[in-house]
Amino acid sequence: MQFLTFLGFTALVAVISYLKTRGTDEDSSDGYFLGGRSLTGVVIAGSLLLTNLSTEQIVGLNGQAFKEGILVMAWETLAAIAMVVTAVFLLPRYLKGGLTTVPQFLERRYDKITKTITSALFLSGYVVVFLPIVLYSGALAINTMFDVPELLGVSDTTALWITVWGIGVIGSIYAIFGGLKAVAVSDTINAVGLLVGGMLIPIFGLIAIGDGNLFSGISTLVTSNPEKFKSIGGPDSSIPFGTIFTGMMLVQLFYWGTNQAIIQRALGAKNLREGQKGLLLAAFIKILGPLIVVLPGIIAFHMFGQLENPDEAYPTLVTRVLPAAFVGFFAAVLFGAILSSFNSALNSSVTLFGIDIYKSHFRHEAEEKEVVRAGKSFGVVLAILAMCVAPFIANAPDGLFGYLQEVNGCYSIPILTIIVVGYLTKYIPAIAAKIAIISGVVLYSVSQFILKPYVVGAENYPHFLHVMAMLFVLNVSIMLIIGKLFPREEPYEQAYTDQVDITPFKYLKVVGIGIVATVIAIYIYFL
Repeated sequence: MQFLTFLGFTALVAVISYLKTRGTDEDSSDGYFLGGRSLTGVVIAGSLLLTNLSTEQIVGLNGQAFKEGILVMAWETLAAIAMVVTAVFLLPRYLKGGLTTVPQFLERRYDKITKTITSALFLSGYVVVFLPIVLYSGALAINTMFDVPELLGVSDTTALWITVWGIGVIGSIYAIFGGLKAVAVSDTINAVGLLVGGMLIPIFGLIAIGDGNLFSGISTLVTSNPEKFKSIGGPDSSIPFGTIFTGMMLVQLFYWGTNQAIIQRALGAKNLREGQKGLLLAAFIKILGPLIVVLPGIIAFHMFGQLENPDEAYPTLVTRVLPAAFVGFFAAVLFGAILSSFNSALNSSVTLFGIDIYKSHFRHEAEEKEVVRAGKSFGVVLAILAMCVAPFIANAPDGLFGYLQEVNGCYSIPILTIIVVGYLTKYIPAIAAKIAIISGVVLYSVSQFILKPYVVGAENYPHFLHVMAMLFVLNVSIMLIIGKLFPREEPYEQAYTDQVDITPFKYLKVVGIGIVATVIAIYIYFL
């Protein structure tokens, strides 16, 4: 019965996605890469949230909450502020320029080489880190939930290969052959399911703690574990309080404002108003995110005390409190979250390759249909490589996921630096962007992978979020100095392409201020 529920919900999502995308012209760049620039606010919000939320985050963040408590909510609540900044500052500029990819702006603002370097950094992050990790963590979750090795009568390794390829093939069909609109529509449906299913876990958990009474469970949890409800992290925590004002906000702004896999949803908006509404709706829901990715970890701590591996907190809680009738539905929703993260990154990789590399460097005169076809071919190769690599992650050292979060700083801060400076200045030359992005990658790599482990020692080294902030300031300073010494001959002026209406959302400022005030109030409440 559980397996039939799983298949039924998954099939329903596929059918609705197919019906909703039949009229989209998938042979044009706008049609395939941006869903025909037709996405509405609700679709954008759903796709943003589900692209962000996947198994490694649900399991990993709840594992951190199990150890440290509510202070890890910073990864969720502060994202809301970054989305407001994106809606107010970045999205109007993106849509005014009619961008399909973020690196396209860098070509117009600086030059083609800067764009290519940035696209290559994005692609390397997706190929080497993100896609295999999503496939592996997703396969692990599905195998555990359905006990796939026993179901199929195969070894754990064989089951892992089967599940990885199953997820990869289905995700590739959405991303490569359906384009952004198929991805976004399926994301929206799964987002509703994930919000419903995700909320069931803490509700049933609190009811279990309260001996059948939800409110009694809340009271017992807070009273018994007051140390888990402190929003301020100490110097030895994973998120020291000071990092909220330094690298944390930079990471959030990069992720929600410049990361191609995320911002591509907003670039596909039918107009600026819908794009801003989508970002603000997602920001509001993101404030509620800790209920799904933090609270269950604290409930698990109360129920189980100590676990050998904190990352087991969430799946153990699900197994303990979720009624059997809901298991199939929840597994289908989780499967949708896995697919979303995979196909979103894959679709963005296809877009970056087709627009920023193939058309720019291989076939300047290529028609849109040819660009789309080249992107799809690249996507197939990329998906196969990711599916081949993912099972081998099982042999990787412990702590891989936390380590990879730190590794992402190699490209996130340099890219954010040149985009922010590019929009805020008019005379900074292309050479400044090239030097900043290369120095950002090199200096961060030296800092975290040479100085920290081998020279200074990890225990005496600044937190990696502080390091990101310091290097951001350094690279901005480098760009400004170069701009002062060797300015552009002509100031950069952004052209309005008239591809979509850029009339802003009427209540943008009011809603934005309300979201920021809510985040601040939450932190004050949990002091």
